[in-house]
Amino acid sequence: MRKITVLLTLLFAFSSGIIAQEKIDNATIDKIKEEGLKHSQVMDIIFHLTDASGNRLTNSAGYFRAANYAKEKLAGWGLKNAKLDPWGEFGKGWDLEKSYLAITAPYYKSLEAYPKAWCGGTNGLKNAEVIAVSLKDSASLDEYRGKLKGKIIVIDRLDIYKQSFKADAHRYADSDLTKMANALPQVPRAQPNPNDTAAARRMREQMAQRGGGQQRVLALLKELAVKEGAVAILSSSNRFHDGTLFTQGGGGYKGTDPENFLDIVIGIEDYNTILRLAKAGTTVKLDADVKTKFYPKDLQGYNVIAEIPGTDPTLKDEIVMIGGHLDSWHTGTGATDNASGCAVMMEALRIIKTLGIQNKRTIRIGLWGGEEEGLLGSRGYVKKTFADPATMELLPEHGKLSSYFNIDNGTGKVRGIYLQGNAACKDIFAQWFAPLKDITDGTITISNTGGTDHQSFDGVGLPGFQFIQDPIEYDTRTHHSNMDGYDHLSEDDLKQIATIVAAFVFDASQRDEKLPRKELPKPRPAGQRGF
Repeated sequence: MRKITVLLTLLFAFSSGIIAQEKIDNATIDKIKEEGLKHSQVMDIIFHLTDASGNRLTNSAGYFRAANYAKEKLAGWGLKNAKLDPWGEFGKGWDLEKSYLAITAPYYKSLEAYPKAWCGGTNGLKNAEVIAVSLKDSASLDEYRGKLKGKIIVIDRLDIYKQSFKADAHRYADSDLTKMANALPQVPRAQPNPNDTAAARRMREQMAQRGGGQQRVLALLKELAVKEGAVAILSSSNRFHDGTLFTQGGGGYKGTDPENFLDIVIGIEDYNTILRLAKAGTTVKLDADVKTKFYPKDLQGYNVIAEIPGTDPTLKDEIVMIGGHLDSWHTGTGATDNASGCAVMMEALRIIKTLGIQNKRTIRIGLWGGEEEGLLGSRGYVKKTFADPATMELLPEHGKLSSYFNIDNGTGKVRGIYLQGNAACKDIFAQWFAPLKDITDGTITISNTGGTDHQSFDGVGLPGFQFIQDPIEYDTRTHHSNMDGYDHLSEDDLKQIATIVAAFVFDASQRDEKLPRKELPKPRPAGQRGF
């Protein structure tokens, strides 16, 4: 009965014709559009976060290059309290210093290959024979005991190549946006899960497809490989093809975790070629030379935090936050995931500072670390600043936050906003979008998009929002792949995003009241917040 009551309340709020009038400063919005669309610096910002910094795996050298650049740039624009802010223990940083893999027998062929993060290396150049291993159950591993020394392992499982019949890039059609706008509120779950990242969902899907039992057998195989002195194991990048490799972590990264056995991702086409040859009885040999580096001294994780102090005597202690995650995976430079989100948030604040806007509330930016490992940076920041979701004991700043806006869905332009079930904000956002109709559809959906840092705020009852963005190539080509580089960015789209974010931040900072909130969630002990 309670769920039905809540649903009816949300439906009424979402469809109510009673609209409180927002005070919109159209002249300032016009200036924001002029600066953001005609004098943008977003591509220079994103160059420094990508090409100039390299990959930004959490706690790697590239991460700190980008984080220090962002901190110094924000401070240079006049933001206050710019700092690298520790959020808690993350673990070891890791860098790939050398990676070479090639077939040397029965013929030579160079291979596109990326070791998984937090794996060890080969300790110099090794020429190793391939051994195909069939993973059935733990007992089946007995067949390979004493046979793995000096070998490179390939799992006896061909991945089916599937041709692409659709374009990589696309934008939302009007019908897609209409469907979003017409979505109904979802009945709240008994235990909402703010930590359900995209990476976690893919892991669950893979576990379901291949079986959790097989994953356990694979772990036992790697233990045996380490014990016997195997060189490496090969993994297929079965999510992508045509030279695009999907590569993430190879195991634990905590301070006490050992180096993970070298796991090298190669393209589905090369993987299947090697496996077919080995199964046909052909001797296959590979040259492998991989060098990796760990950073075990400082295990803290860091976010970049900076702010523009508020000017209103009554409202200056209240906060409007924006953010995106700064970390990436290591095969590309994380341009669409998520240097684009960080760059447009920085550019939005540059616009506000350039125009000399006197924001009533304090505007604060958070560029998060550890998102790829489970929203760790934003969760750590929220826990120490606003509330611990395990206890829901609220800290003083919980009552001061007006709103948090996030970008983390690639390079595609903003088409609207997800309400995250916060129906009371619908009419507010509709009025905020009105002077932006020349650059965005302004679609508002009661639905949520998951898997990124706005959920850390929503998880403790704070208004956290993610914008609707065109998918472009995000899921089809760039997300967590070696193709996630600068050239896959859309400059015009990024200018548009930054302009809209700046307008929303301005509106939120000037509003008489903080944005409405949903019901405060109930405490969720750590065991109930898992993936």
